[in-house]
Amino acid sequence: MNLDPIIFYFQRVATYNPIKVAVELFLIGIVVSWAVNFLEGTRGERLFRGVFLVLISGVLILNFVVERFGFERIEYLYRGFLIALLVVAVAAFQPEIRRALMRIGQGNIILGSSQQLSRTIEELITAIRHMAKTKTGAIIVVEQQIALGEFIETGSKIDSKVTADLLETIFYNGTPLHDMAVVIRADRIVAASVQLPLAEGGSVDTLQLGSRHRAAIGITGSSDAIALVVSEETGVVSMAVDGNLIRNISDSEIRKRLTFAQEELTFVRRFWVSRDKKHGQKKRKA
Repeated sequence: MNLDPIIFYFQRVATYNPIKVAVELFLIGIVVSWAVNFLEGTRGERLFRGVFLVLISGVLILNFVVERFGFERIEYLYRGFLIALLVVAVAAFQPEIRRALMRIGQGNIILGSSQQLSRTIEELITAIRHMAKTKTGAIIVVEQQIALGEFIETGSKIDSKVTADLLETIFYNGTPLHDMAVVIRADRIVAASVQLPLAEGGSVDTLQLGSRHRAAIGITGSSDAIALVVSEETGVVSMAVDGNLIRNISDSEIRKRLTFAQEELTFVRRFWVSRDKKHGQKKRKA
């Protein structure tokens, strides 16, 4: 077997600036890691891994074959294949791309104080535990950076402070608003009876999940919202984050995750408010 092409390839790689190569590999690693984490738990995760594997394998094999045998036509066809693959990827990753762009372009929302947010979390946990004891089915979505306006429009707007009594009343079996989701923004219940997108087939084992759990996975898979679900059959409390379902979650874990999410959200919103104020001051000076 002739190893000259392989030896020549490694000799050529050895001539590259090691610092430049290290920086490039580091940046590529960051982008790939961010993409994998962003897509984790969604239908795009497996697709991304497959596309990435095809691209890397194709490039390595193509470089070796072209240099070894001089198959220029194969190289030309592969480059055309890459363009077609890019178009297909844009269509396949449309929900994930939309989600990323919405997160980048999301504007500011009115801020709530840390005390109000802390009180909201405690009221939420109290309601969840009471409904779990009585096996009252419920799904509560806590909005984060990505606004859920398109889903809120499908429900009944409320605009009330979050209280355990109100949440339990909304989800009490037989009330007009109990059957779908409640959406919370900061320390306000903004809507009830909100219809949510269900998780797509293939992303989870839908045969073992009810409609509330599938809706929780669906909304958190297409946004950065957090969803809490109480099973009406077992009373088990679950949390959905980034399209992943955490079953039988404890009060302390709910408090920890919601507090962290709200602190991160408050920081981001303060940044946008500060930026807008500075921008407005510059306009007035001009």
